[in-house]
Amino acid sequence: MSKPLRIGVLGAANIARSFTSGVRPSSRVEVTAVASRDLAKAQAFAAECGIARALGSYESLLADPAIDAIYNPLPNSLHAEWSIKALEAGKHVLCEKPLAMSADEVRAMVAAAHRTGRLLVEAYPYRAQAQTRRMQELIEAGAIGQVEIIRASFGVTFANPANIRLKPELGGGSIYDIGSYPLSLVRLITGTRATHVSAVATWTETGVDRSVLASLEFPGGVLAQISSSFATSYHRQALIAGSAGILETTYLNHPPVGGAPVLTLRRGILVSDPVETVPVAPGNGFLLEAESFEAAVRGGPGQWTGATQDESLDIAMMLDAILLSMRGGGRVAVG
Repeated sequence: MSKPLRIGVLGAANIARSFTSGVRPSSRVEVTAVASRDLAKAQAFAAECGIARALGSYESLLADPAIDAIYNPLPNSLHAEWSIKALEAGKHVLCEKPLAMSADEVRAMVAAAHRTGRLLVEAYPYRAQAQTRRMQELIEAGAIGQVEIIRASFGVTFANPANIRLKPELGGGSIYDIGSYPLSLVRLITGTRATHVSAVATWTETGVDRSVLASLEFPGGVLAQISSSFATSYHRQALIAGSAGILETTYLNHPPVGGAPVLTLRRGILVSDPVETVPVAPGNGFLLEAESFEAAVRGGPGQWTGATQDESLDIAMMLDAILLSMRGGGRVAVG
């Protein structure tokens, strides 16, 4: 048995706390250090989360030879900068979504990964779930025929202006924070990026998008609609409509947290056709994702269950177009 992959965490964000807790049962990955620009904050985080070492700067974590890989949950505006620095320091990188603030930043990150020979991947815990893998299998097996329409949404309320998700200078906004989830799901199902998008948005007083509705046109005629909102009751669901059936999924990160891992299938074109519930196992997405990351570090990118670098670039390109459209650009070509 190989020694666990030693992961260092950049920053002491709440999601880093959840990540650390999620991977703790693993024998394959271990969070061994956390870094903050405030040493006392790092020490408090380490004590709370059972992490062996706390460091007082991001640079010291990247320079540490006892760290194999970095988990980057920093604010969106810092993803590209610190992921590239980590790669150049010889670390593999698991970076929170969205991978970066633009397609150009993603290209720079991917170039750094290729240059250094290190793995760079974008974190979408739902991608490691049995719920998602079974959905893919059913679509690929033709259970619903040819996919024609996809609708995917994610909403949750955030109203405190102090929340980084509502700060434009830190890359806030619903489309970046939670909208990247339904967008990534649509990219997974279609296997390609959209050719054109059209989007509308409402805005917070701080200047970030509160709610977004985007329509996407794909090669071959597939149409998709995604929504994200910081102003609704929690909801997370998707419908995939094909020529011969319907799939519905909650595409959750950590079922049963947020609910059971719902995946339903209706084979046939009639409203009277029976609906079956597809059994899928729940699990902590951080744990499943981290162990997939470890397998990819040691066995190659083919072991990774999440978004490929090509997918991440396509997601970034579609986000760029959605942002342009929702700021008044109308129907926008992607790329």
